[in-house]
Amino acid sequence: METISVKINGVSYDVPKGSTVLEAARAAKIDIPTLCYLKDINEIGACRLCLVEVSEGGRPFRLVTACVYPCTDGMEVLTSTPRINKSRKTNLELLLSNHDRKCLSCVRSTTCELQKLCLEYGVDETRFSGEKNHYEIDTASPIIRDNNKCILCRRCVAACHNVQEIGVIGANNRGFDTYIGSAFEAKLGETSCVNCGQCIVACPVGALYERDDTDKIREALADPSKHVFICTAPSVRTQIGECFGYEPGTDCEGKMVAALKRLGFDGVYDMNLTADLTIMEEATEFLGRVKNGGVLPMITSCSPGWIKYCEHYYPEFTENLSTCKSPQQMFGAVVKTYYAEKMGWDPKDVFFVSAIPCTAKKFEVGRPGQSAAGVPDVDVAVTTRELGRMISTAGIDFRALDDECFDNPFDIGSGAGAIFGATGGVMEAALRTAAEVIEGKPLEKLEFDDVRGVEGVKLASYKLGDINLNVAVASGTANAKKVLEAVKAGELDVQFIEIMACPGGCVNGGGQPIQPASVRMATDLRKVRAAVLYNDDKTSEVRKSHENLAVQKLYDEYFGEPNSHKAHEVLHTHYIKRGL
Repeated sequence: METISVKINGVSYDVPKGSTVLEAARAAKIDIPTLCYLKDINEIGACRLCLVEVSEGGRPFRLVTACVYPCTDGMEVLTSTPRINKSRKTNLELLLSNHDRKCLSCVRSTTCELQKLCLEYGVDETRFSGEKNHYEIDTASPIIRDNNKCILCRRCVAACHNVQEIGVIGANNRGFDTYIGSAFEAKLGETSCVNCGQCIVACPVGALYERDDTDKIREALADPSKHVFICTAPSVRTQIGECFGYEPGTDCEGKMVAALKRLGFDGVYDMNLTADLTIMEEATEFLGRVKNGGVLPMITSCSPGWIKYCEHYYPEFTENLSTCKSPQQMFGAVVKTYYAEKMGWDPKDVFFVSAIPCTAKKFEVGRPGQSAAGVPDVDVAVTTRELGRMISTAGIDFRALDDECFDNPFDIGSGAGAIFGATGGVMEAALRTAAEVIEGKPLEKLEFDDVRGVEGVKLASYKLGDINLNVAVASGTANAKKVLEAVKAGELDVQFIEIMACPGGCVNGGGQPIQPASVRMATDLRKVRAAVLYNDDKTSEVRKSHENLAVQKLYDEYFGEPNSHKAHEVLHTHYIKRGL
């Protein structure tokens, strides 16, 4: 790699040629503040917080934006001078002049990047008073937009346009009247937004957040007539610790379970169980389509953001979708049918909560075809962030808790279920089961390495008995588009496709704890969080969905066999051709 020499604050560093000043400084462990910058997503130099002074070729120092300005050989950089600090403070004051400064009640208080910078630069008021814009808060979807707190950094716009290639939000009007919104002033819930929440985790302030459903849970917990249960998605255990100061990639399963029990739930369950149940249904459905001439390629249905994307943008592919409910919905359906019958409860008295790293799951709970017992399968879906706030509000000292285990009878999950949270995990879990069913013998190697990793699109081919199986894995809707367009054009011959709406899968979901741009620049959150799940799989006693004894019991006592009539009544659903 070709390098150049750059002097930063009087110290010389060799940096890769083509580096920006910001990249060079961060590599030298020198922090330069940013607001609009987000690595690989938004690099527009608009907020002017990353101003530094540079001198090239012996010329006088001048102010430039570090996030977009390229390093040159022999450049000198100053990152903290009176001139720089005065400029940054002025820019912060200008942002605050049109900002709703209700920090005490803001959901992003203490994690707000603007708040942090104002503290560091001593900005609590602004010299710039006058007219302020006032906006109605958009509450028409699970994603809430409050433009009164928007700083026009356009990170959300970039996430929607550049990462997901959906583009339902953008800058409307010009000058002082500029605001971020949808075309024709439509509310977000009136657009083809898929509720993936990537805009939320990109936002540096409190302008975007998910609908808070925690009060509904507290009310249910306080109602003696209700049986209140919760299950946690595989990736929540990899993220919940971040709400309490743990490094990304820390497995906090035991402490998470202990905290949930202290909140008062009647049962704390592992969604890995219904991830395994999903594989049993989905793998059986796939083999049935292959043998009986069904619609191929079959596409996974676990990601509700992907499902809504398909319904809006590729309605012709809804016939290709697996009819399986997601693991979240399956769990609620199982508890309100099988378990309620077993315990003699009226399903209306069962309140089921799902803890997930996903904002689209909030939309999914209200979809048609998700009421196996005549009541919603899942009453409330809460994000990892909401769960963290619930634990904190209850006064529970998360870090001081000892590890505890999930409750019977839904405490068994396989390693295959655990890896559902990472892109390629659903495909790998399905292949483990399908391969053993087809070949009629145990696999010599359980890892399907070709479908692992954070690449946006992965292709692989396998010989399973007499079947030559070509598969594709895509994460992020922009990559889903690439795969589907290739299939439509006849350029890609595959029989099975896994798609997740969020880049990297659920470990990078829109409901995850929010990390600032500085952390996202230095750490690939997708990799470190996914590593926890793959380690869970590696160390699990059971690593195949079809060997999960709790799943086998469900079939023995209730469903009979995968894809039975009873299984279709409870565990399967249908889709809507929404279009644009």
